[in-house]
Amino acid sequence: MTTQTAKARRNARQLKADLTRCPKRLEAAQRLRYRVFSEEYESDLGAETPGLDADAFDAVCDHLIVTDQDTGELVATTRILHQENSRAVGGFYSAGEFDLSALDNLPGTIAELGRTCVHPDYRNGATISLLWSAVADYLVERDVEYMIGCASIGMSDGGLKAWRIARHLQKEYLADPAFLVKPRRELPHLTDTRDNDRPVDVPALIRAYMRLGARVCGEPCWDPDFRCADLLVLLEVRKLAGRYSRHYMRSVP
Repeated sequence: MTTQTAKARRNARQLKADLTRCPKRLEAAQRLRYRVFSEEYESDLGAETPGLDADAFDAVCDHLIVTDQDTGELVATTRILHQENSRAVGGFYSAGEFDLSALDNLPGTIAELGRTCVHPDYRNGATISLLWSAVADYLVERDVEYMIGCASIGMSDGGLKAWRIARHLQKEYLADPAFLVKPRRELPHLTDTRDNDRPVDVPALIRAYMRLGARVCGEPCWDPDFRCADLLVLLEVRKLAGRYSRHYMRSVP
């Protein structure tokens, strides 16, 4: 198969996004999560069931999935924990990594996005756009004013890449002081001047967050379970970047 033919077939894929709590579909999402996270972060995730990335938060989250309708394969997923459901699990997942007290007095409803991943063969604009479109619809339909989530960066090189990305994002996309939080486990600081002039390779999913209008809320956290660095990101729904809000959303309150 030529490269041109392969590209044409990828572009011709019929993808569909759904919101689900179906146990069978959730298990497929958990298998995709395990595959992506274990390969990219080189972690066994502490899985109780081999091949499944599952935790207590899954039961109270709404799960967004993207399926290739030609094959039936689940190719992307994310989960959303609405504030009203977070009490059942003791709060948001990210509260285990960051002190979120600065966000306690926000005037509006918060939802947390988590466990976002895309099958390596489907990491293109069409898949990611469809996923974010479904997220945006959810935020509007559920009257969510703020979306938070952990953006993860691999640590296979010991952390140099993570720090370069974190510093770039803090310089270009730092949230207002009212939204800054503190990590519960600070990422060990590294000093290295190599490749300082080289462009920073920000992961595609984090780039998508920033294009939507999200901002990073301070310093990165070290996640020993996933062996990665996490940055808390926050999106004010009413401030969705104009070109994305027109593309993704019917209306924004």
